[in-house]
Amino acid sequence: MLGYIIRRILAVIPVMLIVAIFVFLMLRLSPGDPAAILAGDSATTAQIEQIRTELGLNDPLYVQFVTWMGQLLQGDLGTSLISKTEVTGMIGNRIFPTINLAVMTIIISVLLAVPMGVMAAWKHRTWADYLVMSFSVLGFSIPVFVIGYIFIGIFALELRLLPVQGYAAPSEGILEFLQRLILPSLTLATIYVALIARMTRASMLEVLGEDYIRTARAKGVKENAVLFRHALRNAAVPILTIIGIGFALLIGGVVVTESVFNIPGIGRLTVDAILARDYPVIQALILLTAGVYVLVNLIIDLSYCLIDPRIRY
Repeated sequence: MLGYIIRRILAVIPVMLIVAIFVFLMLRLSPGDPAAILAGDSATTAQIEQIRTELGLNDPLYVQFVTWMGQLLQGDLGTSLISKTEVTGMIGNRIFPTINLAVMTIIISVLLAVPMGVMAAWKHRTWADYLVMSFSVLGFSIPVFVIGYIFIGIFALELRLLPVQGYAAPSEGILEFLQRLILPSLTLATIYVALIARMTRASMLEVLGEDYIRTARAKGVKENAVLFRHALRNAAVPILTIIGIGFALLIGGVVVTESVFNIPGIGRLTVDAILARDYPVIQALILLTAGVYVLVNLIIDLSYCLIDPRIRY
């Protein structure tokens, strides 16, 4: 196990290096000039050229890459070209709303989707199964922003149970924090409930046909124990995989939801940086997303042997 962990950690290095090279070249070779954006519409060619020189954009690509990598290895993500603030501080201010939203979404999704998937597999080809599958189809089909506006119209405008938009940190009060996080979390959870429920159903259907499940039932084991202690545990590997991937996707893919609910998270920061062609911010955000994917996949792989003792590394 220890050797496997070391090998996986070492494998992260070339992956992140490839990501860094790709991000660097993608931004530098794409159309547009950040110096022209910083200079403004009325700037002269000489002024734009001076800004390019100050930013080091006239240096050869390999010189720019070596300089950037040297700063990155020292923990320096650079300074925003637009706001002139440290990128590390900008991400630090925005990442906690996104993490809170992602964690809340995953909690809601798992609590709803896993029982739904188990029920659908247990009652295969009955009204319960058809109901869960119908919800899954709707969850995948309706765009996130449409679901968000529907929830706002029902729970915020009509019933007046929850605030329409905004974000409150836990330090401002747990009740206020939860009230402002419920609607966006439910909006995002609609998709992930559909995804996890379908995966749970498929995995459970495969396991419920195994001999040891029939043996447990023949011995008189209660149905709840058969479903959750025997079947669900053996079907948990693909379910855990999709949950982990869903969490990683949430960190980097909450742009629409954060815009609808006016949450100052990573998603909105990404959009603003792309529109302004703010190289340091875009590079840091993409590297952060890649790092989250790598970390989540490592945690998932290590958790397999805890769930299924047949898995050994």
